[in-house]
Amino acid sequence: MHTYRGHRADSFVTLDVLELNELRARNRTFNGAYRRTALATLGYALTALRLFDSRFLRIGILYLVLSILLFALGYIRARHSRHDFADRSKTSALDQRALPTVGQEDRREYGRPFITAGRDVATIGALVMVVEILLLAFVLQM
Repeated sequence: MHTYRGHRADSFVTLDVLELNELRARNRTFNGAYRRTALATLGYALTALRLFDSRFLRIGILYLVLSILLFALGYIRARHSRHDFADRSKTSALDQRALPTVGQEDRREYGRPFITAGRDVATIGALVMVVEILLLAFVLQM
């Protein structure tokens, strides 16, 4: 179980407005971006499946699979982001290698240092590249 300044996650209360803004910004950026992208992709899938004839069935299903995978990755990313404000139990090697933001060296730290989710971005990039190649193959077969 993750604790935040000794409190459970559900009973956590921010100290001030700055901490609340930081927490909301992290949630909006990390969790919201994955969900919005997955919803937009789901919209493409439903459009292809409902409005066009059966020739576009494979394209709609491909977008549906992409949407499901994006929702899954967003869920995994949201689970990992719960650690951002958790009390530090141990310092990871990534935390030690994190570079301070220029101009923010003496500012208050909110949770663990920010580290870009490079693996997640690379995974999404590879996934979308495979989907685009399959889309091109489907369109050329029509």
